[in-house]
Amino acid sequence: MQVEIDHCQCLGSVLLIDESIISPIPPNDFDSGIDEMKLIVSSLAPPSKQFFVIPTESIYSPDCAAGRDQLTKLASAVSDVTGKEDLVEHLRMLSLQKIATENGYTKIVLGTCTSRIACHVLEATVKGQGFSLAADIQYVDARWEIPVVLPLRDCLSEELNTLCNLDRFDSLKTIDVLQQPRSGINGLIASFVKLLQQENPSRESTIVRTAGKLTPFCFNRIPEVGDDNGHLASQRRQKKYNLKPNESLPPESFCIICNSPLKKTGSATFNDIDNGETRAAAACSSCQYQILPKDPSSLEYFYSLLPRSMSAQARDGNISHELLRDQIKDYMLSDSDDGT
Repeated sequence: MQVEIDHCQCLGSVLLIDESIISPIPPNDFDSGIDEMKLIVSSLAPPSKQFFVIPTESIYSPDCAAGRDQLTKLASAVSDVTGKEDLVEHLRMLSLQKIATENGYTKIVLGTCTSRIACHVLEATVKGQGFSLAADIQYVDARWEIPVVLPLRDCLSEELNTLCNLDRFDSLKTIDVLQQPRSGINGLIASFVKLLQQENPSRESTIVRTAGKLTPFCFNRIPEVGDDNGHLASQRRQKKYNLKPNESLPPESFCIICNSPLKKTGSATFNDIDNGETRAAAACSSCQYQILPKDPSSLEYFYSLLPRSMSAQARDGNISHELLRDQIKDYMLSDSDDGT
């Protein structure tokens, strides 16, 4: 997974998450892919960009050996093929967040295009993630500590490939050697969307435009930093995309696994999570079905294998909810009050 992370001083880095511990790649192919990426990054326009290759297991600790053992156990605990792929994707985002935070970057720029978003729309629909779908397909996703932006959201993969092939300066390239074939539900959807695209190239855009009619969440904007021009632009986006201001919306609860926003009935309290009771309620229905173990007695062991940053997100979110309740409890009516 190749992404570019923008620095607050307009510098940048390119980051590759090494997931070979979960999805093995022949060493020669991996090394040749890395060498080609380094060459591409070194030829980018000034200022010079750093190139990071970070193993997924580093999300646990700087000691990769200990993290490798923990990650291997976590992957083995997920029996569903689709669930394992989704878990790897969630861990990838946590890895990006970790590196961005450690290096002082202010945004994570992903190369996710229309074609990939179209697949995600259908995947989320099949998996029952309709409530949270709008959060994943916007230009901006600031539910994370470091906001994520998708500048290629309106570009088809075929358009990007054509651009790379026509580039006479050879500054744009595609690298397929590190792309692992998807399987399970994700693989079926990818094959289906590819077939649709072959029949009618506009189908992918139609899928994304249709999903784009969903109302975004309040975190689908870049947080304001006191810039008047940025504030006006944000107001225009709110009007265009029907975004409500932050103060008019209740705080969201998020899935402990994938960080998707949860319906109020699907969230657990901080005490539940901290005491290990009904911990599955802190996860969305898709993660409960495809990632969490079916045997309730195995839940505690599974949660012990998760990176601390995953459980910390759920705890921090629920703590903020508790603080909000404490602030407004004096103004709330009890069930016995009749309003008179």
